[in-house]
Amino acid sequence: MKIAIPFQNGYVNDHFGHSENYAVFTVNPENQIVNRAIVKSEQGCGCKSGIGQIIAREGVTIMLAGNIGAGAIHHLYTEGIEVIRGCAGPAEKVVIDFLNGEINDGGQTCSQHEGCGDHQHS
Repeated sequence: MKIAIPFQNGYVNDHFGHSENYAVFTVNPENQIVNRAIVKSEQGCGCKSGIGQIIAREGVTIMLAGNIGAGAIHHLYTEGIEVIRGCAGPAEKVVIDFLNGEINDGGQTCSQHEGCGDHQHS
């Protein structure tokens, strides 16, 4: 199984669409992390980058995200990637907590940048 996380300095990036990097964790059948790779967004951020297609080609089936908009969720679902919202903290710990059944979808969708309009990059 492969799990992706919008990634910044070892932590879940709070906003999917602003993320320049995505950590892809490979998990073995015993639910242990056996590898972590970083995938860069071709557009400099997740917004309109096609990151769903890119990580789907890597075999990702689950995205653990903090804030994420409905459009991004739709694109990930189209690529066969399940989205778990409301994640925060150190990326590797979030993956471990998810694997241990301690993380469920937060159910909240970000509408601040609905349609991925113009946003500022910090």
